[in-house]
Formats: sequence, structure tokens, C-alpha cells
Amino acid sequence: MEQNYVLFTDTDTDTTPAVAEELGYSGLISMPYIIDGKEIFPYEDFVAFNAKEFYDSLRKGTLPKTGGISSERYYNYFEPFFKAGKDILYVHFSGAMSGTFNAMRLAEAELKKAYPDRKLYTLDTKGITICSLGIVKEVGDMYLAGKSAEEILEWAKTEVDKFATYFYADDLKFFAKSGRVSNFSATMGSILGIHPILNMNADGMMSSVAKARGKYNTLKKILDYVVELEDNIKDHRVIVAHSDAIELADIMAKMLREKFGDGLRIEFSDVNPTAGSHCGPDCIGVCFHAKRR
Repeated sequence: MEQNYVLFTDTDTDTTPAVAEELGYSGLISMPYIIDGKEIFPYEDFVAFNAKEFYDSLRKGTLPKTGGISSERYYNYFEPFFKAGKDILYVHFSGAMSGTFNAMRLAEAELKKAYPDRKLYTLDTKGITICSLGIVKEVGDMYLAGKSAEEILEWAKTEVDKFATYFYADDLKFFAKSGRVSNFSATMGSILGIHPILNMNADGMMSSVAKARGKYNTLKKILDYVVELEDNIKDHRVIVAHSDAIELADIMAKMLREKFGDGLRIEFSDVNPTAGSHCGPDCIGVCFHAKRR
């Protein structure tokens, strides 16, 4: 039976057009990044994301910036579906991480004037990249199974905080540029090979939870968090994300399978370029179903 609403998400959730189509998402909002003053919209200014090319450019010294989108762009994304008589459920990256959702609310107010009977439901994943992607995919499964928007939002009240993500960045200068860590910490971390391990907390913000020296030890520490916090891990996807670091992602996946068995549903994802502008190349992260974040 045809649903009376459509699903939306955005590119900061690591959702690609192919993933969106597979999971029944009708809308994919492009979150931009800026290089040399040029604003680039993923999957609008290019068809496919070339992760190696993008992260190689960062390795060579490119330092992108990021920004939100205008209320006009939000209006233009949503309006055709309201006009067609459809409500919208927008599963988005963390509202605590960006002011762009102020523009979305302005667009919603204008749309309400033109389409007073239509509804814009929002589901805040309180995450970004794979923390959001794990939720985006489960919501897609429910949508394809015929669940209503109200049923999905009820599910989200408890389940959003059960998608845990732990990750580390190889070079902290990218986080330093975006104000995530101090320049001193970034420099010393790079010199000493110390990697802070971060997670997406229940407030939808990045939080530093531990440190480890060396890449293998850092991956092992991330695995320790998965072992400690996992909840029915085999009944859900485990997503391993990387920013052009497939060898490390493979090691992480091998460690997970050695601990939980070959039946673990491991999927790989490229960190999207907008979020990747902050974490830089060689970042590794794991999203899994957990007791808590």
C-alpha cells in the first residue's frame, strides 16, 4: 500500500543517492562544503563522490570549510512533495551541530502558509556520518515495511540513543581548524601519534572519551567500547566508516568478526566530504546497536 508520506535525509548522514533509492527515500538534501571560495553540493555538483581524490587533496594541504543551506533551498526540496499531497519525514544529522535547521524552520513556516494540511515530521539522529546512517537505514527498513511516520517517531524516542558511534581521526589539524580541539593538542597529537577517541553523545555532539597511541591500539580501544556497550549487535547492521583508509577499515572489520563471528552484518561507508572536511583523511569509525551511547 502506498504511504501517505515520503522520507527525506541529507548527505551529512553518509547517504548516497543509491542508498536513498534502495531504502525508499524520496529526497536527499545536499549539505555543501567550500573549497577556494567555491560552494560544492554533493550529488548535485557531481554524480559520484570520489573519496580518494577528495581525501588526497586534503593530504596535499586543502582545508575545506562547511556551511548550512538557505531557507529557499529547503523550501525547494520540500515544496514539490507538499504540492503532491504528501507529508514528509526528514531523518537528519544532529541539530545540535549546525545552525542550518533554523533555515529549515523558516522554510517550514512558509510552506505551512501555502499547504496548511501538510506535515513536516523531523527525526534528529543526534549524529553525523555513520551514527546517522545506521538510523537512516533502520528507518528505511520500517518505511518499506509499511510503518507510519508516527510509528517510526515513537520507535525513535528510545532507539536513537541506542546507535553508538566511536571513531578517531589520524590528523587533528582538521578538527583544530573547525574548533573541535586546540591547535596545541592537534600538534602534539600528530607528533606523538596519540589519537583521541570520540563518540557522538546523547546530546548530539562529539565528545572525547579516551586516547590511545598508535593506530592498532586505537582500533583495539574502539573494539573494547563495542564489546562493552553492544546490545543485540547481530540483529542490526554494524557500519564501519573511513575517510580513504580502507586498509584500516578492513582491519577493524576483521577485529569485529573475530570477536562476534562471521555472521556479523558489517557494511562499509565512505565518510561524506562535508563531514570529512572536519575529520580529514584516515579517519575510522564504527556504528553499532548499543545499550547506550
